[in-house]
Amino acid sequence: MNFPLYIAKRYLRTNSKNNAINIINRIASMGIIVGAMALFVVLSVFSGLKVFSLSFTNDIDPDLKINSVLGKSFLVSPEQEAAINKIEGLASYSKIIEERVLFTFDDKQEVTYLKGVDTNFGKVNDIKKIMYTGQWIEPNTYQVVVGYGLTQKFSLGLLDFNKQLEVLVPKPGKGNIENADQAFNKSTIVPVGIYAISEDLDSKYVFADLGLAQELLEYQPNQVSGIELKEKVGADENAIISKLQTIFKNKVTVKNRAQLNESLYKMLNTENIVVYLIFTLVIVVALFNLIGALIMMILDKKGNLKTLFNLGVEIPSLRKIFLLQGTLLSVIGGLIGLALGIAIVLVQQHFELIMLTPTLAYPVVFSLENVAIVMGTIVSLGFIASLIASSRVSKKLLE
Repeated sequence: MNFPLYIAKRYLRTNSKNNAINIINRIASMGIIVGAMALFVVLSVFSGLKVFSLSFTNDIDPDLKINSVLGKSFLVSPEQEAAINKIEGLASYSKIIEERVLFTFDDKQEVTYLKGVDTNFGKVNDIKKIMYTGQWIEPNTYQVVVGYGLTQKFSLGLLDFNKQLEVLVPKPGKGNIENADQAFNKSTIVPVGIYAISEDLDSKYVFADLGLAQELLEYQPNQVSGIELKEKVGADENAIISKLQTIFKNKVTVKNRAQLNESLYKMLNTENIVVYLIFTLVIVVALFNLIGALIMMILDKKGNLKTLFNLGVEIPSLRKIFLLQGTLLSVIGGLIGLALGIAIVLVQQHFELIMLTPTLAYPVVFSLENVAIVMGTIVSLGFIASLIASSRVSKKLLE
């Protein structure tokens, strides 16, 4: 039998004759329980906010995106397309062209991205999810889908033939320009749909047919600025990226969704870390109660410890009793706090008791990773606190 563990369990289960020590023990236990519960709830809330924030960019960003490292555009040969189709783990891909251009409507101007897409774009991105009204563009037409933000800036409606929406793209080349008309490729386009994602993204793109974008930019039929790809569930992303680099002879960059939104991911992760550290500090303060409770227990059990010492129990074993008692108290308190925190998170997920808006519940996400983080934090800090308190047991104290 593990003698220190047996004694630690006995001390943990039984109350002290000194009522003040019992009160201190209860306060220490409540501090651990509340700390674990609060840390888990806060981490779950920030996980929910992270998923909620990324859901907007996920609606319009692909799983993987290919861009050239040598310039704005690159050529895609039929052989390279055939090789892409053979890559295991890829569901689909879409050729695109992105370029900042000038849009004019009713004496109003706006510079934003023209995004030319092919017919496979709907297989890579969920078009239906972002469409607010109207329809998606048809191939080989001058139709466009504009963002809700742009329609507000222009006071633009769909299929308005009285006022024309125009797109102007600077002509490539060198030399002097005699007049402004020679400086731009111009085309009249017809809005047939409006998309809505978020306030920041609703003015970012105007979607058009890939052929129209190539015509305006004077690109070749196989010249694009990027390729967007959709992975199959459970696909090996690193293997796909390696094969793509081989196909394009390392002349392209392949970025996943996190890399496409690197600054956003960094900001969200930094916020998560800061909140974790703040609440960990709160738990550290709460664990001072545990140190105090264990020291009071040591003083209360001084007579018993002296008897055990005289019977031959060594000082390290006596210290281990209170180290194990404090660690067990941390584990039990952490489990109770986690159970309460999980209950709160699951209730919010299923019943949406707290609302951000009348139609949007406060986002929370239950994650096993957060469970492990909270339990690991509580047990680690509880062990350190118990180690500090148990060091008070010494031969000098018993003498």
